[in-house]
Amino acid sequence: MSGSKKKKVTKAERLKLLQEEEERRLKEEEEARLKYEKEEMERLEIQRIEKEKWHQLEAKDLERRNEELEELYLLERCFPEAEKLKQETRLLSQWKHYIQCDGSPDPSVAQEMNTFISLWKEKTNETFEEVIEKSKVVLNLIEKLKFILLETPPCDLQDKNIIQYQESILQLQELLHLKFSVATEILLRQASTLADLDSGNMEKVIKDENVTLYVWANLKKNPRHRSVRFSETQIGFEIPRILATSDIAVRLLHTHYDHVSALHPVSTPSKEHTSAVTELVKDDVKNVEKAISKEVEEESKQQERGSHLIQEEKIKVEEEQGDIEVKMSSAEEESEAIKYEREMKVLSEIVSAAQLLLVENSSEKPDFFEDNVVDLCQFTTLGGVYHLDILELPPQCKPVMGWMIVEILKEGLQKYTYPPETTEDFETENAFPPIEVTLEVHENVIFFEDPVVVRWDAEGKHWRTDGISNVSYKPKERLVTFSLDTFGPVTLIQDAHINMPYQSWELRPLDVNKVLLTVTTVFTEIQIQIKENLCMLSSIKLKDKKHISILEGTWMTPIPFIIALKEAGLNIFPTRHSHFYVVINNKVPLVEVKAYRQMALLSSAFAFGWSKWNLLCNSTKVVFKVREHLTEECTENPNWALLMFSGDRAQRLKIKEESEAFSEALKEETEFHSTLYHMVKDFASEEAMEKVRSSNCQFVNSVCHMLLSTRLLSYS
Repeated sequence: MSGSKKKKVTKAERLKLLQEEEERRLKEEEEARLKYEKEEMERLEIQRIEKEKWHQLEAKDLERRNEELEELYLLERCFPEAEKLKQETRLLSQWKHYIQCDGSPDPSVAQEMNTFISLWKEKTNETFEEVIEKSKVVLNLIEKLKFILLETPPCDLQDKNIIQYQESILQLQELLHLKFSVATEILLRQASTLADLDSGNMEKVIKDENVTLYVWANLKKNPRHRSVRFSETQIGFEIPRILATSDIAVRLLHTHYDHVSALHPVSTPSKEHTSAVTELVKDDVKNVEKAISKEVEEESKQQERGSHLIQEEKIKVEEEQGDIEVKMSSAEEESEAIKYEREMKVLSEIVSAAQLLLVENSSEKPDFFEDNVVDLCQFTTLGGVYHLDILELPPQCKPVMGWMIVEILKEGLQKYTYPPETTEDFETENAFPPIEVTLEVHENVIFFEDPVVVRWDAEGKHWRTDGISNVSYKPKERLVTFSLDTFGPVTLIQDAHINMPYQSWELRPLDVNKVLLTVTTVFTEIQIQIKENLCMLSSIKLKDKKHISILEGTWMTPIPFIIALKEAGLNIFPTRHSHFYVVINNKVPLVEVKAYRQMALLSSAFAFGWSKWNLLCNSTKVVFKVREHLTEECTENPNWALLMFSGDRAQRLKIKEESEAFSEALKEETEFHSTLYHMVKDFASEEAMEKVRSSNCQFVNSVCHMLLSTRLLSYS
């Protein structure tokens, strides 16, 4: 029993146990403290070494910075050289136009344009076919004027020239529409002679590449004939009883272009930007003149000195003449070199200003729009304009003794007001219901969503969505049906930013001075080939299915190409207002421009691609993938390098595209560089760098223009 009893712990023993436990705790704490201190020292040492290494790399980068920037400057000479070639091409086209003597005016010369417009105004009694033929010349002139405004660097455009060109465009547009109205009147005077034998009414369809006319004249006034369909198509109208019994004609004039919307304002640099460039140009011109005049003075002094020596010392003329000729020729060469260098510097500044303008965001959102008014910065018109008109039928031609006599109204072709301004004489309120219209969507236009139908408000000078109801769209037949309260110009619109932001992009070489740019959006994948100063739509994929476009296989210079893609509904080109309508990864403009310029320089031998980390770095830096690409062989897992660039520093990142978190840590055994060119040079082959150095200047400029226009680094 006594053995089963527990031994009682004495107070002394308990104190001893507590003391031992306290000693053990203190020992553990001491060990933990020493371990922490050791780890902290090691961490601080690693940090110190890394910091020291970082400072060494920064010092090394700073040491060779000037040398690298000088080399980059020489490589970027391709941009002013390309601009010089463009200027020469513009001058050559003017000269070609001059010696061609084909009767068409030079659109840049106001006097010639005014003469052309005046002579055409005086010409009367042109048939619709004759006006269509003339419209080809007019549309070509309008296109040329628009391209002059878009392609000329902003610094070279004077305000008076911009006003002159825009006035010429508006005059041509208005006159062309007037001519179509007069030609319609001439056609309608003959309606009775062109009447259909079955219905007794006149129906006429005239098609051309730029214009399609559908006109129907109500000669029989049959109240039961209320459905009008043109030439076995679904295009037509459902007219109310009051129109079916009236002397009217219904016209649908589909112009495949939009001459109704206001002209887009020409982008020009800010006043500070412009004045800085202008002053620079003036200074450089003065310096050129001073340098040349100085050279000329030196030459004349040398000549005078030489002639005095000849007269005084009477030495052999031949030797002295030889020396003078050598001096003169070397001085002339030097002055030419100085002149060329100055010209390149001026052009370089002009090009840089124009490039910066392409990526600058507007600080002010477009004016506030009231309800139902279309904001053309947010939406774009597609497929041209459908001019819907109800016209009063003019007096008809009558055969009298072998002659055709017709009464010509002084006021010309008159529109029939529907509904009438006063409706007191009519019994019911439903006598003027909306007119149902069925239109065909232009075959060369892509709508990624159902098109929105809008009408032109002539008074307010804008497009509106009200007054249109019961809209339905059949995508397979490409037919849109809707009810319209009153007739007038109608068009279809789509969100201009439907393909923004992009999901991904890639730029890769195809051949010498030839690359493929692929932009993937929510709805489509667009592939663009670029070579020399030309671009071509290579392919379009819609929901993994290839889509055939009329643009495929057609090579164009960048600006006409961009306009053609926009007009086809393939808009991947943000404007300075686009950031108000799209959530973007906005980058500092100067960083973007520098990145695109250097990517273009390297594009003949290196592939570039979208990186998810570009979204996570701040606005002063860009991140993208890059790899050497000399052959067409496709690898399943290409070895991409991740580069980060801030405009004045490039570095290769330690992380990969598949990493879990973003880090700006430098990849082991790599260095900083002031340019992307020198960063890439560190891991590139000599063959690749040789390919880069021998790239065509127009090719590099075209690639750069396409990158600046798509703004892949901000809109992906």
